[in-house]
Amino acid sequence: MKLISRRRFLGAAGAIAGGMLTGRGVFAAQEAEGRIMTVLGPIDPKDLGLTLTHEHCVVDFLGAEKATAPRHNGDEAFQIILPHLKALRGRGCRSFVECTPKYIGRDVRLLRRLAQASGLQILTNTGYYGAAGNKFMPKHAYSESADELAARWFAEWRDGIEGTGIRPGFIKLGVEKGKLSDLHTKLLRAAARVHLKSGLAIAIHSGDGEAALDEIRVLGEERVAPSGLIWVHAQNDPGPIQIEAAKRGAWVSLDGFSEKNRGRYAKFLGSLREAKLLHRVLLSHDHFWSVEGEGERGGLKLHSGGAETAFVAVFQHLLPDLRASAFSEEEIRQLTVTNPAEAFTVRVRKL
Repeated sequence: MKLISRRRFLGAAGAIAGGMLTGRGVFAAQEAEGRIMTVLGPIDPKDLGLTLTHEHCVVDFLGAEKATAPRHNGDEAFQIILPHLKALRGRGCRSFVECTPKYIGRDVRLLRRLAQASGLQILTNTGYYGAAGNKFMPKHAYSESADELAARWFAEWRDGIEGTGIRPGFIKLGVEKGKLSDLHTKLLRAAARVHLKSGLAIAIHSGDGEAALDEIRVLGEERVAPSGLIWVHAQNDPGPIQIEAAKRGAWVSLDGFSEKNRGRYAKFLGSLREAKLLHRVLLSHDHFWSVEGEGERGGLKLHSGGAETAFVAVFQHLLPDLRASAFSEEEIRQLTVTNPAEAFTVRVRKL
């Protein structure tokens, strides 16, 4: 029998008592504090580099109660997506925030393979998506309390996702337009409670600005500061609520950029710059491959806002447009490097 020191024994016993010992070793919250969690493990925020903050690999829109197992072929998806990620790495992108939640095609094993092969640092998430008429919500989300849902999501942070040891780098939710429903309020309260225990940022697909402001209200009731919130798809609101949300401290994510909406982005970014709020802005494309068909298996189709190639438009159009509009290199770095590192650093933002 192998002997261990009293110190090591007491340390392991404490970890077991705290629920932090898994088959893959001890994971303590303090190990992640001030770092960013990728699918390959934690990194220093200064190493995140240029980041696309809202993208997808595989998305399956069949529904939570229909797609009980992944319908895509992992090897096929790997071969299709990898060249695009390698090309993205070649454009100078260093990190990629993958925003596909559970029950809409989240595949963390695929993400780990893609990260290893592409050289990109990839983040995944925990949480549930309540937009689209709650189509992607599992049955238990209706009956369980906010604390019970929080326990599910926190377990993925503490123990890893689906036995892989891969931990989420943020929490992802989805809500509809207008004031939050009771169900979506419960999701947000669950996310707030996970944030206060983990320090994971909360990114929310929000139907409009009214929903975003209501999210800030609910988070305030849970004692979470607005800086813990990423308002996903803020570009879909006509404004000027983006200014109000950013002034309160939330992250305004303009994450649907394409060549077709260059004018709207110029307007939004110009207004945010004039208000001295560029330090609260995130940028991305929201591109993805969807699983097509209704059967047990489906092929993949690229959705990239009309572009022939995924993850290109920000580099071909948006960054050149900013430079042509006299945005400084320091301001561009703020939008593409500094802000993502601050937004996704594991840190409790408490009121």
